[in-house]
Amino acid sequence: MTSPQLEWTLQTLLEQLNEDELKSFKSLLWAFPLEDVLQKTPWSEVEEADGKKLAEILVNTSSENWIRNATVNILEEMNLTELCKMAKAEMMEDGQVQEIDNPELGDAEEDSELAKPGEKEGWRNSMEKQSSVWKNTFWQGDIDNFHDAVTLRNQRFIPFLNPRTPGKLTPYTVVLHGPAGVGKTTLAKKCMLDWTDCNLSPTVRYAFYLSCKELSRMGPCSFAELISKDWPELQDDIPSILAQAQRILFVVDGLDELKVPPGALIQDICGDWEKKKPVPVLLGSLLKRKMLPKAALLVTTRPRALRDLQLLAQQPIYVRVEGFLEEDRRAYFLRHFGDEDQAMRAFELMRSNAALFQLGSAPAVCWIVCTTLKLQMEKGEDPVPTCLTRTGLFLRFLCSRFPQGAQLRGALRTLSLLAAQGLWAQMSVFHREDLERLGVQESDLRLFLDGDILRQDRVSKGCYSFIHLSFQQFFAALFYALEKEEEEDRDGHTSDIGDVQKLLSGEERLKNPDLIQVGHFLFGLANEKRAKELEATFGCRMSPDIKQELLRCKAHLHANKSLSVTDLREVLGCLYESQEEELAKVVVAPLKEISIHLTNTSEVRHCSFSLKHCQDLQKLSLQVAKGVFLENYMDFELDIEFERCTYLTIPTWARQDLRSLRLWTDFCSLFSSNSNLKFLEVKQSFLSDSSVRILCDHVTRSTCHLQKVEIKNVTPDTAYRDFCLAFIGKKTLTHLTLAGHIEWERTMMLMLCDLLRNHKCNLQYLRLGGHCATPEQWAEFFYVLKANQSLKHLRLSANVLLDEGAMLLYKTMTRPKHFLQMLSLENCRLTEASCKDLAAVLVVSKKLTHLCLAKNPIGDTGVKFLCEGLSYPDCKLQTLVLQQCSITKLGCRYLSEALQEACSLTNLDLSVNQIARGLWILCQALENPNCNLKHLRLKTYETNLEVKKLLEEVKEKNPKLTIDCNASGATAPPCCDFFC
Repeated sequence: MTSPQLEWTLQTLLEQLNEDELKSFKSLLWAFPLEDVLQKTPWSEVEEADGKKLAEILVNTSSENWIRNATVNILEEMNLTELCKMAKAEMMEDGQVQEIDNPELGDAEEDSELAKPGEKEGWRNSMEKQSSVWKNTFWQGDIDNFHDAVTLRNQRFIPFLNPRTPGKLTPYTVVLHGPAGVGKTTLAKKCMLDWTDCNLSPTVRYAFYLSCKELSRMGPCSFAELISKDWPELQDDIPSILAQAQRILFVVDGLDELKVPPGALIQDICGDWEKKKPVPVLLGSLLKRKMLPKAALLVTTRPRALRDLQLLAQQPIYVRVEGFLEEDRRAYFLRHFGDEDQAMRAFELMRSNAALFQLGSAPAVCWIVCTTLKLQMEKGEDPVPTCLTRTGLFLRFLCSRFPQGAQLRGALRTLSLLAAQGLWAQMSVFHREDLERLGVQESDLRLFLDGDILRQDRVSKGCYSFIHLSFQQFFAALFYALEKEEEEDRDGHTSDIGDVQKLLSGEERLKNPDLIQVGHFLFGLANEKRAKELEATFGCRMSPDIKQELLRCKAHLHANKSLSVTDLREVLGCLYESQEEELAKVVVAPLKEISIHLTNTSEVRHCSFSLKHCQDLQKLSLQVAKGVFLENYMDFELDIEFERCTYLTIPTWARQDLRSLRLWTDFCSLFSSNSNLKFLEVKQSFLSDSSVRILCDHVTRSTCHLQKVEIKNVTPDTAYRDFCLAFIGKKTLTHLTLAGHIEWERTMMLMLCDLLRNHKCNLQYLRLGGHCATPEQWAEFFYVLKANQSLKHLRLSANVLLDEGAMLLYKTMTRPKHFLQMLSLENCRLTEASCKDLAAVLVVSKKLTHLCLAKNPIGDTGVKFLCEGLSYPDCKLQTLVLQQCSITKLGCRYLSEALQEACSLTNLDLSVNQIARGLWILCQALENPNCNLKHLRLKTYETNLEVKKLLEEVKEKNPKLTIDCNASGATAPPCCDFFC
């Protein structure tokens, strides 16, 4: 058996041969002394094989030593010097290549050294020098070991550092992507060190680091000049290095920060590394593999550049860098605090804020949180309010780095201007010339460097950045919030920064997503307590106009009255960040209808904070994602003293769910405190027994005035039972929908029957959808309907009712005192047999005016029975829906006869039926003066000119008739929009 390393090398070599070279290789291989297994292999397989297949054949039939010697000697004979050198160097890693005494091949020269004298040692010395710098790029303090663990966890997914990785064996393009600050650059630089490590590879390998932050500032140059600018000692060796592209790793760091016009990376692609071109052209040529196609590529980027990268990179391998996982964060807190109880308390506070916890995947943010909360705990202060919002935490951290009364107003304003300019230019690294352009001296930044607000690049001393992107966003918000100085912007430094209205516009946020969080922080800085804290530390005052500018979104809400789920989530998040009740009250007051999709506990908190002020709210549509509430578990009382218990008293998962339930309780108080809220829809929601009980508790209160409730596709199944129990005796409730593919429980049916039987029941509309009830349960349900006098509309769509269950319903409806006016039995698996009993209902019922039998295969026979009932003078049916009922020409004849006998029908739906020539029969009735039909729905006949002409003639003779021919197959409109 051959080693995976040798197999990888052989396949890589053979795949670089063109078609003619591969044929020559096979010819020389045939002349080579073959081993026994290879001799017995049909040579036709070898002749038909491509490079990959040939490598597979050789690996499966020959010894390692034979493969090494044959490959090197044949490549030598073919005068493929570079490939021969590569083969010798690579195969030397597993064993020494030996000469083969073969009269048909020339003597093979032993030449395993690729680099010229001194080059190998010089390169490694340079890399060792860089290594000492790169190893210091980790965040300071006690985080180094964690960085190592995170780096190792991700590094195993990078195939060119793992020769045993199966799959694609041609040069790799690997893309490291993830949010800001999670360690993409650190991982990439660690990969460079491993690639060039002399202990891992005895041959010379080269790595070049290309920072897109730096590339954006360079003028036209050749690719050779581009990569040699940081290696002046190797400038003369660059041509020979580039000639060995298969040994080179290029790291393209921060592709999202490359400032180029759209399309610049894919224009004027160039393969000549000596030709001068704009830097974007050179970079695009490298990524498109026009330049040095055999080199390995490692690209780092934030997610926003992934779409552009797909147009450039050839079959990239995507590796998501997640930074600190939850267990990493927990371990870091324990190490930072030392005291386990304090550490877990701080950790739970961060986790209670979903947005802050998500930021915690960046090590720098974990350090900020730990530093801030530990200082508060040491002072005996309550850290809970600090973690309610990101703004509160960041402001407390900022103020804690400087003494009160420091009077750093000018420095703070300068730094906020720098942050805002950087974000609008989508730039996070500031060079010396950027500072000079703004009139900022490097000495002005010293206090913020010492306070760990800024970081200075340890390689490029003239480059600065904030400790994390989120802190730059926070300072950009400060730029808008701080009171403007009279002399400010006399030099035009703010001309390229958008105003507040532009900052909050959806268009700008779509182009530059980093602005979204600036808006959140700006709302957070509108809080009066925070303004006083900032003024006490820095001597800065907040602009008195900032709240008025933020309230401009009020006009948008007044104009729309409702918001999309995404927009509403954004607005509620901003309002919560402000912690200003009056601001929330003004902003949400105009809302009448809202749709909420809760995906985490923080969003529950945001809704609770603002929607209690939405007193004109009339309709609420609610969706709860999986994971907001945990699965059912042993009960914990909600009145547990949550903050006073130690964090080891109850399991983490239980503590998390308790927090969710407490927030949910606050949210549900909306239903019992808002007298205008009439309509509640809960759909596609993953609830728990406890969360359902809390919601039902508020629904049952006398202060809840819900009239219309729709529960659709909700888990657990027991939720339907609990809702039925909650609605018993609810006089305000007139419309109820219980839909979802569930098994009816005995107790649920009992609760529903009790609801209908209760003397306070005022239910007029009931829809049950997707239920699998037994015949006995249907019998019990229909028996209760006999005594109910309020129900007017019953929809049993998509239930397994069958003919047996339908007959039980028909018996109830034949009683003189039944009150049903509208009945829908859509998709209830009914046949023509049930239509005979239904015809009897049409004869005796003086209440039923609307009937839907859509998606039941009743056929022409079923239509015949229905028409017999329609022909009776006492029949009051006005709307009949027979969509997709397997009706043909014969069924049209029955309907035509009934319509010409002056039956009561005014609306008829025959869409999605293959009635064919039956349409001509039906049209005879439509032209008859006795026909009362006003609305007819048919399948689409756009391509049938004869039919179109016929229908136009009918409309001319019967102008009161509306014919809808846009209903067919999957495009057919739902029955409910016709059945009203």
